[in-house]
Amino acid sequence: MAWLELTLPCEEHTAESLSDLLFELSALSVTFEDAQNEPIFEPKPGTMPLWQHANVIALFAEDAELTPVYARLQQDFPEAFARHQLRRIEDQAWEKIYLENFQPLKITETLWICPSWHTPPNPKATNVLLDPGVAFGTGTHETTQLCLQALSEIDLKNKTIIDFGCGSGILAIAALKLGAQNVVAVDIHEQALEATQSNAGINQLENQITTYHPDLLPSMKANIIIANILAEPLVALSEQFMSLLEDDGQLILSGLLIEQIDQVIAAYPQLEIQSKTTLNDWACLHFKATKA
Repeated sequence: MAWLELTLPCEEHTAESLSDLLFELSALSVTFEDAQNEPIFEPKPGTMPLWQHANVIALFAEDAELTPVYARLQQDFPEAFARHQLRRIEDQAWEKIYLENFQPLKITETLWICPSWHTPPNPKATNVLLDPGVAFGTGTHETTQLCLQALSEIDLKNKTIIDFGCGSGILAIAALKLGAQNVVAVDIHEQALEATQSNAGINQLENQITTYHPDLLPSMKANIIIANILAEPLVALSEQFMSLLEDDGQLILSGLLIEQIDQVIAAYPQLEIQSKTTLNDWACLHFKATKA
């Protein structure tokens, strides 16, 4: 089986209406992609902004009659249609392609992130086995790498850790493999909690990780809190984080952009900043509490 892929470049303000028309014209699916490398770093909650220049990509059945589709597009969206591209896509083993593209990732000399189906390149290293599914966190994003590097530089032995915004569980599992005693993994998405539990099982750590929705998180204290989310919630959660942190605890925050460093630091005046690390546009902050 094959499909016909129709790509139409357009401006942000026309993307949604173009998508609606394509579905009206029997497109099987419609997706949007960035046309000019314009990243959207931190959208407001509840919003789904598009790029200023986007490609609207529609899939049609291989035997679809596109003449009426072309006629309607030329009538309603002449500028987009004038730059359209059409190609035939052969059916492929998409799952196999995904597995092949997710390769072991070296974080430090002694820490690797490895797909659960792949033999670790360095069996003597600390290897986090991962099957991310639909949850965020494969180790490829800059913020995840920054958090992993921060964890690898801290003495985690016998520590209790909260991983706030756990995603796939990558940071929670890495912390345990680096010496932590137990981890409480927190996320608002049920899919993330399920992925964390599944990956904990793959690494034979299911008895050391407990998962919670934030609303159900019990009163507790942690030696270390790590949160790889976004700047706005990092600021909003400062009071809760402080209530969960031991008097001499440590806080690792990422998911913020370099230009948001001062904003996030200002939200934690009770803590001493230990380090600021960056990778491309992203930053990671390491704080430490001091006993009064």
